[in-house]
Formats: sequence, C-alpha cells, structure tokens
Amino acid sequence: MSDTIAGIRVPDSAIARAATQLVRDTEDDLLYHHSRRVFLWGALTGERRRLKYDPELLYLGAMFHDMGLTERHSSPDLRFEVDGANAARDFMRQYGVPERDVEDVWTAIALHTTPGIPEHMRPTIALVTAGVEMDVLGVAYDDFTPEQREHVCAHHPREADFKEGIIGRFADGIRHKPATTFGNVKADVLALMVPGYRRMNFCSIILGSAWPN
Repeated sequence: MSDTIAGIRVPDSAIARAATQLVRDTEDDLLYHHSRRVFLWGALTGERRRLKYDPELLYLGAMFHDMGLTERHSSPDLRFEVDGANAARDFMRQYGVPERDVEDVWTAIALHTTPGIPEHMRPTIALVTAGVEMDVLGVAYDDFTPEQREHVCAHHPREADFKEGIIGRFADGIRHKPATTFGNVKADVLALMVPGYRRMNFCSIILGSAWPN
C-alpha cells in the first residue's frame, strides 16, 4: 500500500519503488528525506494551483534531483544538476518510459536551480523546482497550511541542522569542479564553504575574450 502524506498519495509503481530504493542505497538520510519532501511540496503546489501533473514523473524528478551530488553519479566536469538528470534519464529508459516523459524529468532536474524559468514550463518541470524552493529556500512557505507542513515533516523530518547540512552537501558535491558554478546559485555555496574560491565574472570573460572589439 502506498503512503498518503498531507493528502498526497506517494507513487507505488514498480519504477517508483525502484527509484526509492536506489536513492536509499545511494544518498544519506538528509538527502533522501529532502527529496521526498520535494515531491510532497511539489505535489501540494500542483494541487493548490490546480495543475494537471503526473505524480510518478514528479516523484522521479524529485527523487533524482540531487543524485548528481553523490560520488557514484558525479562527473568530473558537468553541473551536478546535469549529472542527476542524466542518471534519471538512464534509469527511466530501463523501464521503457516514453521519451517525452524522460525529457520532462531530465529538464526538471537540470533546471531546478535556475530560478525564473521552470515556473513557465510544463507541470513536471515547474513543480520539481517549486518543491525544491519550498524545502531549501522557504519560498511560498505560508501557502502551505501548518497541518501540511507538520504532516510532511513528521514523515520526512528535517534534521536539526538541515540548513547548514544541505549547504554542506552542495559544497561536497561540487567543490571538485568549481567551474560548473559559473552563472548559477552554487557559486554562493563555494564562496561560503571553500577558502580561496573566486567567482568567474561574466563581464570579465566578455572583455577578456579573443575578439578584438
């Protein structure tokens, strides 16, 4: 039987169960509970906005969205979001998921740290980012009832030091490839956590390019 949390039924298909097990085998408790909460916040947002979304696709996007932070799925030179998206794509293809759905989940994961764009895209893409933004940044916190917040966190608790902990997981997952933070929010993570880190500057790159004018 599937869990129902804050009125949201957690997908219990074969692919959803396999994704859950993979995350459990690959990520620590902090990232696992975070990923499940991302699904629930995203689904609750979809219900509130009356969006027609596919819960299974949303679940897969949520469960894989931080997979690129893990050693098993981290590449030497791609953004961690792309690593997670690639892992989800490979996983979904093993189950014969239609390519349009694979593309939606891939895009949802790849764009989940790019504010201002996913919200204008298809529901899977928009809702993964909405879930991430709620859980990490507290965006739209007051749009959820206290009962919803309490029920979700009772099933998937936030660790006492979750705020510092999630920043630490971000840093650990990307410190070996600092160039991948150019132009995205993870530059803020390395600026806080990695001594000597220097941000790449967009204007400096333009002015220093090989073009004569």
